[in-house]
Amino acid sequence: MATVVRAALVQASWTGDTESMIAGHEEHARRAAAQGARVIGFQEVFNAPYFCQVQEPEHYRWAEPVPDGPTVTRMRELARETGMVIVAPVFEIEQPGVYYNTAAVIDADGSFLGKYRKHHIPQLRGFWEKFYFRPGNLGWPVFDTAVGKVGVTICYDRHFPEGWRELGLGGAQLVYNPSATARGLSAHLWRLEQPAAAVANAYFVAAINRVGMESYGDNDFYGTSYFADPRGQLVGAPASDTVEELLVRDLDFGLIDEVRQQWAFYRDRRPDAYTGLVRP
Repeated sequence: MATVVRAALVQASWTGDTESMIAGHEEHARRAAAQGARVIGFQEVFNAPYFCQVQEPEHYRWAEPVPDGPTVTRMRELARETGMVIVAPVFEIEQPGVYYNTAAVIDADGSFLGKYRKHHIPQLRGFWEKFYFRPGNLGWPVFDTAVGKVGVTICYDRHFPEGWRELGLGGAQLVYNPSATARGLSAHLWRLEQPAAAVANAYFVAAINRVGMESYGDNDFYGTSYFADPRGQLVGAPASDTVEELLVRDLDFGLIDEVRQQWAFYRDRRPDAYTGLVRP
């Protein structure tokens, strides 16, 4: 397996309908593949608006099964076409009345590897997610893909260090964090937390944010998506804070072993000293 992996992410603006949103992401994926990318990730509920700005039952209509719903089926076809691993976040319905904020992980041959369900569900003004989503119940899977070991966290998960560490202990080399994050207090944390997670756990992080205003609220999503390396440094410049953008970056997975040997955070962990962390 190649040491250097060309990876991509997309930060997008809501187009007003699912079909054009999916089609736009398909075009971005084809452009990324033409540039040699082998893995790509999309933003939180990429095929829909960020409807959690309001609490209205009409928005359950965006939900679909995973993996048998139309969006993931189409992403599997796209993976086969482009030869890329795809991380596709959608609003999942498991059964009537049971919904999750989910990311499907699809291998480069179009096979469905599994899904991650968002663990931490916020409930505050502009982010009324508990109205729609149950907390994730599938653990912290690390997917063995054609490009290496890929993990996923989703948006609010990034504020909780335990999930990042679970993925590191599972062998993750690259973790995608698809998000819907608006201007305000979170902007400072956006620049801080994910590079910190990358260095603390010695892997690459792909931080993806939506961009622009949407019609279901007054959140102004500020983009600035980026890749961070195991030293906590950005890989190239971040994306724009105002416009849709595709980022393609070369990630040297060889740096993971180098950093883990140099800093030895995994060797020097003290699980015996952390029992208090699991207290409710």
